[in-house]
Amino acid sequence: MELTVRTLAEEPGLRARINDYHAQAWPNFVHEGNGTGGLWSRIYTDFAEFQFGLWDETGALVAVGDSIPLICDGTRGDLPPNIPEVLERGVAVKADGRRPTALSALAAIVDPSQRGRGLARRVLETMADIARRHGLKTLVAPVRPTLKQHYPLTPMEKYVKWTRAGGACFDPWLQVHQRMGAEIMQVAPKAMVITDTVAKWQEWTGLRFPESGPYVVPGAFQPVTIDVRRNIGRYEEANVWMRHPAVRAERLGSEARAE
Repeated sequence: MELTVRTLAEEPGLRARINDYHAQAWPNFVHEGNGTGGLWSRIYTDFAEFQFGLWDETGALVAVGDSIPLICDGTRGDLPPNIPEVLERGVAVKADGRRPTALSALAAIVDPSQRGRGLARRVLETMADIARRHGLKTLVAPVRPTLKQHYPLTPMEKYVKWTRAGGACFDPWLQVHQRMGAEIMQVAPKAMVITDTVAKWQEWTGLRFPESGPYVVPGAFQPVTIDVRRNIGRYEEANVWMRHPAVRAERLGSEARAE
């Protein structure tokens, strides 16, 4: 499949399209909530060359990707504990004029009508090429497993160990990374913490919460805790840190340009 890659720096109108993809792919509480710590918009203003879209031969936008450069050596001890710190590190590096060492994926979303064509892998390959072109040797990803929402009572630490015949990861999105040579580094148990009023959680989920306690809600990886007396709902989402093989220009250069 012949694809054209254009970054937000090259295609300023892409930002609205990326936002539409996010709204379609993620639960409302992830898309609209405060889980990213208030810095998400900075990836578009400060790191436009790291946000991109993929267009097919008909000129249709079929996938988008978000990423941010930061200082990280890719070891378990140096991985950010959550998405807000990923963004904070990237913004700080930019503000201080330091040189980043790694690229962290933030989102890789394929148009639902285009799934099954290997586009998710192509998004990750494009990220690797962007990392190469910017001299970044490490590509890491706080992965949000596709099927985890169907198993909200299973801890992420157990879920990531599930496998299919042959030893491949049970989760298809983890499996895409795995087939590209990425390894699971560790679970980030509080990658995003989203809090808001009970009314807002009812709006997001379409459910009613008549009393305090944990509730299984659509799209959530684990139950949301509702406190009616304090008028607050709290959701802690675990992601899975994966590290891709070292980015090498001789392996990725011509491959990514062909996209």
